[in-house]
Amino acid sequence: MYSLKEAIGLYSGDAASDRNDAMYCFETTAATALRTNEKQGFFACYVFTLVERGWMTIRYNGRELTFHPYDLYTYSPGLPVTVIATSDDFHGLSLMAYEHAAIDTPTLHDLVRTAYLPIVQLNEPKQTLPADTARHLAAKMREIIVYLQSDHIYKAEVLRLLYAIFLLDLQNAQDRAIVHHQVPKRVEEIFIGFIRLLPDHFAEHHDIPFYASALHISPVYLSRVVRRVTGRTVVDYINQMLLMEASFLLRTSELSITQIADCLHFADTPSFSKFFSRLKGLSPREFREQ
Repeated sequence: MYSLKEAIGLYSGDAASDRNDAMYCFETTAATALRTNEKQGFFACYVFTLVERGWMTIRYNGRELTFHPYDLYTYSPGLPVTVIATSDDFHGLSLMAYEHAAIDTPTLHDLVRTAYLPIVQLNEPKQTLPADTARHLAAKMREIIVYLQSDHIYKAEVLRLLYAIFLLDLQNAQDRAIVHHQVPKRVEEIFIGFIRLLPDHFAEHHDIPFYASALHISPVYLSRVVRRVTGRTVVDYINQMLLMEASFLLRTSELSITQIADCLHFADTPSFSKFFSRLKGLSPREFREQ
């Protein structure tokens, strides 16, 4: 997947060599939003997009979601999302960050929970914020943009503090808005624990027992939890990550198909090709040639 630094380069049009490596914030328009379809699912970072004007419609998990002003859309690595359409006047603010970008305290460290809470409790990567909260978060994001473009001596430290404040304010808004939890705390913890493990281990471990063992539960219980929270299976999540990474490597690297199959720990090249063709509708070679 694209690193944050590479993703910044795709948006800014330069190598982003002088950018902050842990986070980036920018204003997004209709053109920017639609352009993400080219790279969607290939970012190894989290993205919070706050809509300020107009609307944006995405396809997520087989259904369409439309975002309006004061709605917050959260993208997480590998999320299968397509931007279908936007209004001509669509405008928002997007903040991209690694999981460990903030100050390392228990509250701030849990970016994964902050990103996934709307999916766990609201069944979608969308949260409608109170107007004053949305304006407050937008102000913080614009302050981050100002410092990203500055030559402040303590730029990196200030950015980490501003990002920490942004996360705490967002967590405060979530805790106030999601009063009646649809999913028990234990189920939420197991699902988010699985999601946290997945990006680091999906290439090597395609099996449910590995993740269940790491979480100290049975494979059957992990499968039940994931299906309850999202309607999808554990294998769906693993396969989605494998497909995203395979597509990324076929598109951006010079590795042979056999080498990619080895990188992703498939038994052999034919089994990888069969997997890719089944999920993508094209063979790896056909996909690369396109």
